[in-house]
Amino acid sequence: MTHDTTSPAVPTHPAPGTAPGRVAGKVILISGAAQGMGASHARALVAEGARVMIGDLQVEVGTALAEEINAVAGRKAAAFTTLDVTSFEAWTAAVEDTVSTFGALHVLVNNAGIYTPGSVTDATIENWTRTIDIDLTGTFYGMRAAAPELRKNDTSAIINVSSIAGLVGFKNRAAYSAAKWGVLGLTKTSALDFGPDGIRVNSIHPGSVETPLTANLQRGLGQVPAGRAAQVEEISALVLYLASDESRFVSGAGIPIDGGETAGNNLRDDA
Repeated sequence: MTHDTTSPAVPTHPAPGTAPGRVAGKVILISGAAQGMGASHARALVAEGARVMIGDLQVEVGTALAEEINAVAGRKAAAFTTLDVTSFEAWTAAVEDTVSTFGALHVLVNNAGIYTPGSVTDATIENWTRTIDIDLTGTFYGMRAAAPELRKNDTSAIINVSSIAGLVGFKNRAAYSAAKWGVLGLTKTSALDFGPDGIRVNSIHPGSVETPLTANLQRGLGQVPAGRAAQVEEISALVLYLASDESRFVSGAGIPIDGGETAGNNLRDDA
């Protein structure tokens, strides 16, 4: 038996006013993108030729970010849309706004998320519901709303931002860990479901990252072999790869980006 080893041509997405780069011509919708990791992702993607829609509830901050990105890029590379990820109607409107503004949608980055403390017995019911609604149901809504537009392309990508709390247990974070494990399961299942449509679905699992969300956390870094927290730009580099056509054969992966934290027990010393 012989197999055709001819590689398929890499599709391009030319569009007026776009710049060259690894994601040239791609239109990308990012949730929770007004600050922190989401803002870093937006900057990195635009720097490599994409156009991004910044989805967030922080209107002033998100609008200012879009203006800043456009000024640096020297082109209309970013826009802002109000997005409450717990509302499917808001997701539908954000997708429509993206397409009406930039003409298409090639990549969805489900970045919005929160964390709340508490074990099963300590967490409040309100915090459980809110965390699941934003971190898991919001991801589901985004994928559902974006899928019809993503199917129109030769190749598209969904990047779900989970956490290492979606790869291992996380003490005193029952709701957060449950939601992030759910994102991993949703990612793998959807990679199977969307494969025939040319949509690859992956999740990334950051460990400790220096962002406004984690600024007040008291944490040791002894469990991290790299000995430090990540900078947001290091996470954005992985998002950029998964958004680009370089990753066309990567789907269904849950990729840790954690300085080795989930590799094993770094605090154990048998010497």
